Amino acid sequence: MTTDFPTKATSPGNSREKHKEIPLHTTTTHNNTATAPTTAIEKDLLMTMPTPNKGHERVAQCPLALWNTKEFYLYYLAFASVVPYMFYTTYRLGREDAPNYPMYSSMLSEGWMFGRKLDNTDDQYAQFRQHLPILSLLVFVYLCASQLWSHYAGTQISRRLRFSLTASLVAITIFHGTSILKILAIISTSYAIGKCTGGSRWNPVLTWGFNLLALFMNEWYKGYSFASLESRLAWMMACSIQFTMLRLISFNMDYYWQFQKSRVEYEKKEDLPLHPLSDKERVTLPCHVSEYNYMYFLAYVLYTPLYLCGPIITFNDFISQIREPSHYLSRRSTFLYTLRLVGVILIMEWILHHLYVVAISKSQAWVGNSPLELSMIGYFNLTIIWMKLLIPWRFFRLWAMADGIWTGENMVRCMSNNFSAQRFWKSWHRTFNRWTVRYIYIPLGGSKYMAFNMWIVFTFVALWHDIKLNLLAWGWLICIFLAPELLATYFFSYKTFGQKPYYRFVCGVGAVANIIMMMIANLVGFCLGLEGMKHMILEIFGTVQGLIYLVSASVCIFICSQIQFEIREEEKRKGNSQWIM
Repeated sequence: MTTDFPTKATSPGNSREKHKEIPLHTTTTHNNTATAPTTAIEKDLLMTMPTPNKGHERVAQCPLALWNTKEFYLYYLAFASVVPYMFYTTYRLGREDAPNYPMYSSMLSEGWMFGRKLDNTDDQYAQFRQHLPILSLLVFVYLCASQLWSHYAGTQISRRLRFSLTASLVAITIFHGTSILKILAIISTSYAIGKCTGGSRWNPVLTWGFNLLALFMNEWYKGYSFASLESRLAWMMACSIQFTMLRLISFNMDYYWQFQKSRVEYEKKEDLPLHPLSDKERVTLPCHVSEYNYMYFLAYVLYTPLYLCGPIITFNDFISQIREPSHYLSRRSTFLYTLRLVGVILIMEWILHHLYVVAISKSQAWVGNSPLELSMIGYFNLTIIWMKLLIPWRFFRLWAMADGIWTGENMVRCMSNNFSAQRFWKSWHRTFNRWTVRYIYIPLGGSKYMAFNMWIVFTFVALWHDIKLNLLAWGWLICIFLAPELLATYFFSYKTFGQKPYYRFVCGVGAVANIIMMMIANLVGFCLGLEGMKHMILEIFGTVQGLIYLVSASVCIFICSQIQFEIREEEKRKGNSQWIM
């Protein structure tokens, strides 16, 4: 949902391994326009990967793990007592004898678990939950047809894309009805802009201008509803342009960059990487010029498994995988991913049947609640937000995997396993993060102008989600809350202080502040809004009871941060690059 900025990443845990930053940049032509990433360093633009000075063999020299120390045994005791109490406190608010229960009880639905009511008041997840059976049927029919087509027509790239495009047109007609005419008009106009302007500087200017205009018009006309033109056509479905917009910009910019260094130039200079291609190489390596055509464009933009809400994939990557499937794909990985999806759906069902925090926040039924109870309402609202996004993204990613397209995982870490604002944005809606880095952050100058670029990026991210004041406030709060971490990283760097015995604990104090600020920003943007957040802050900071709770909560968050540090250290010891997130 947000973006990450490539910066130096170090873990504040017990490892003393030093790392160097890989700078990210784009080359420039004589007219100072951004060009395609072409060097080995630029191929790393999607994520800064700190590299050990002497290779992975240094991992074996890391100090011993802290899991079996007396310090961590105390942490385990705290976890065993505090976490169940958090659930119990929130569950108690949803009992029929709770003082505020009558204020939101009418919003609850009949459930199917243990005779409990169901909090199905989150509109986004309620829509997905309601349509999950028909979506599953659509997936089954699509995959069967795709397999039959591949069996009889072969797997030649043009034939496969012909099937994909045909199936997409049928599916999108079902989704949007006659609004498909508006969708085709918008995407065809964007295609025409890209093809007509080619490698000139007008390509990015007109591409971004047109798509931003389409985004604002989409909000103004509520999805370009035909009802705004003629009332008797009100029954027709309105279309959403947000995710389509990202794919339109991706095609035009990938086409623009291939003029700076085409596939032919890579082949002439023997710059083509060895097979199999890495994920980053699939993104940065341009397609053949002939592949930037209207049929391939439509097949990419309207690709059914990823059409509704992603995960997001670039045009270069999509065509590369049609030509040569990712080596990550296998029947075993797809099956295990299916089990993971089913498991997280069941967990979500349990939460919605036992913790009625969404209904409480929507009805503002928190009169008389203690600071602890208010905080739990906020915390579990954020948990549900994380899960309601995780589940659809995994569903559609699984669909694409079963169809032979590998996309990145959008939620790399659990929401509760984050201590750094920068790293948090690396693991939340990750494919969107990578898109913003490639198409906004790097062309604007990357880390060289980070203090300026992050405001543009987060403003775009906020407006892309929805044109609302609370989301703008959310985006700008993120920029403000990033500043303390950036300053602390600069003045209290790992290079200078990493060997000090107190370094990990000072980082823990910083993590407490980071986590609290991240919760405030996301509660304002996606849950309580400005007024609800104001009430919660006054209750916590404006009373003695609230301040006592704040100190207790800070101690718990500090303990949690130490566990998170050690998790990263464990990942580093195993050579898992995920430790930087």
